[in-house]
Amino acid sequence: MKKVAALLVLSLVTMLPAMAAAQSYVPELGPSPPQDAMQLYPGGVEKALAALPDIVKKVKEASNIPGFAVAVVHGGKMIFDEGYGLRDNRDDTSKVSSTTIFQVASVSKSISATVAAIAMTKDRSFDWDTPVGKVWDGFRLDLDYVSGNATIGDFFAHRSGLPMAAGDELEDLGFQRKQIVGSLWMVPLDPFRISYHYANFGTTIGAEAVAHAEKQDWEPLAKSLLFDPLGMRSSSYLHKDFIAAGNDRALLHARVADKVFEPLYDRDPDQQAPAGGVSSSVQDLAKWMILLLADGTYNGQSMIDPKILQPAITPQIVTYRGETPDTRISSYGYGFNVGVNTNGRTTMGHSGAFLLGAGTTFQILPSADVGIVVLTNGAPVGAAEAVAASFMDIVQYGQVTRDWYPYIKPRFMVYYKPVGDLAGKGKPTNPAKARSPSFYAGQYTSHYFGTATVLADGEKLVLELGPKPMQFTLEHWDGDTYALTPRGENAPIGSLSSVTFVGSSGGVHARVMTVDYLNENGLGHFQR
Repeated sequence: MKKVAALLVLSLVTMLPAMAAAQSYVPELGPSPPQDAMQLYPGGVEKALAALPDIVKKVKEASNIPGFAVAVVHGGKMIFDEGYGLRDNRDDTSKVSSTTIFQVASVSKSISATVAAIAMTKDRSFDWDTPVGKVWDGFRLDLDYVSGNATIGDFFAHRSGLPMAAGDELEDLGFQRKQIVGSLWMVPLDPFRISYHYANFGTTIGAEAVAHAEKQDWEPLAKSLLFDPLGMRSSSYLHKDFIAAGNDRALLHARVADKVFEPLYDRDPDQQAPAGGVSSSVQDLAKWMILLLADGTYNGQSMIDPKILQPAITPQIVTYRGETPDTRISSYGYGFNVGVNTNGRTTMGHSGAFLLGAGTTFQILPSADVGIVVLTNGAPVGAAEAVAASFMDIVQYGQVTRDWYPYIKPRFMVYYKPVGDLAGKGKPTNPAKARSPSFYAGQYTSHYFGTATVLADGEKLVLELGPKPMQFTLEHWDGDTYALTPRGENAPIGSLSSVTFVGSSGGVHARVMTVDYLNENGLGHFQR
């Protein structure tokens, strides 16, 4: 009996560390202390600052990104702000400075979550757990239960069930925000609150719900709640303000080959502004990071209730569960990527990417009271992230733990994978003949995409899509199948999609047209 008791005690002692980790918060005793994490490298911030110019130079040379701007905050102050390279790589006089305005892309999501938290602090009639339908009459998605129960937080956490990038295809075709959000009820949903799918228009819905609750448009709301109080005079959610900045703005540079970037495009993200529409400088964003590091206080003024900010910067859904027992998971809060570093220290941040020419990131390490923001005007290749990771390594460990740029870059190359079922395929050597152009020409309708028109120009066909019709040339591929080259933010170089026609019973005209690259959610069928 004594032997059994001893074994039970031994088992309990063996299990205590695991039990403590699993149940580290006991109301009477409090949470496990931050001191449980590895100690920070003494003088790490100062050493990282000294190394930062060389870090940027090394990554810039390796990537050939035209321009960088970097700011660091610590101890409630901006302690570093510099620009490197060019706003426009065709003009050697267009130097980047710390006041240069960049499009920050998806870093906007974290900024929007901050705006939402300020609104919730000022107006206690709603919070992260408020159903969107409660503050937004007429809002709906594919399932009635989700329409009635999905909260503001659900959309900021990408756990509503909307599939990845839902609505982006409508934006690419020129639809307006109201039209896009109003069409998402047709998109089939994945399981509610257990599916993580990164969706720009999910974040946009969450922000628009806040705007509905406050009874004003999102853009002026954000200006009045965040930009004006912090003196972020270069920041805006309006693309026209970015354009108006003239020579103070960094042009987008698309990646046309490895280490080759050219300023080919403009990117107007107004329709998804809460998710990707902010333009700002690193000096402005430093003020925002100071607010976050001070638990919602800025210049002695409390702007965010810490109890409202905390859910945004702590895990709300798992974004990657790992494939082996020893793989660390990753998580998302409300508009923030959040997690725990290998040394046991919590971190928060977000990256932003426009394939048309922007790569951005910020990282905050609360226990070291330090944050870094890196903005670039080159398409995403991991350059901004490599700078931030190298800096944070030195802050924590006194040295860079790996050569970050070659490690991160391959993980970004997935963005450049062409879309469409014909991408990378050779044209048939003996294709079946097409029918007369009049067989295909005509108007086709989709509840989701609206009216599409196929025009016959002699023996050629042109497809018009979108509310302000965009024209796509259709090249014959095989029989009743044509090839279309997609355009826009979500169509990397090499994209090629089939457009397939199915004839009517009488054989006089096609009755169904399917555009493959628009059919990911089964909505790419157009009826004549």
